[in-house]
Amino acid sequence: MTNPSDLAKHCLEDLDSGFVNKVQQNDIVVAGDNFGCGSSREVAAVTLKASGVGAIIANSFARIFFRNSINIGLPIIDCPECVEKTDSEDALEINLQKGEIINQTKDLQFTFAPYKAELTEIFNAGGLIPWLKKQALSEKSDD
Repeated sequence: MTNPSDLAKHCLEDLDSGFVNKVQQNDIVVAGDNFGCGSSREVAAVTLKASGVGAIIANSFARIFFRNSINIGLPIIDCPECVEKTDSEDALEINLQKGEIINQTKDLQFTFAPYKAELTEIFNAGGLIPWLKKQALSEKSDD
């Protein structure tokens, strides 16, 4: 795979040529239907994460993109109500364990099915592989 920082320089350039200059660390992308459709490799999710995207909220996700995002530790959330009522400059806060999104700009709260503790651990570890390594080290220290 190409270096993620090299990929990040081209993130979403076909949709918004200035995206890479505007995105800041842990920004949240809000999108429409079937986000990630057509990306059968982890590269799409890796590129978004490497550009600084901290989470994605959409109406729906392509199934393989959904899985790839979990594998690399990029939280993704189905929340059509949030998508409908959020503008590009709104400040959002996400709590994965509580299953809530707060639009701080508009003082709105949205709910989604909370992530199970194990899935939150995968995100906090930075993805599936770092999480598995942590689990393996934990089991070794228990012996």
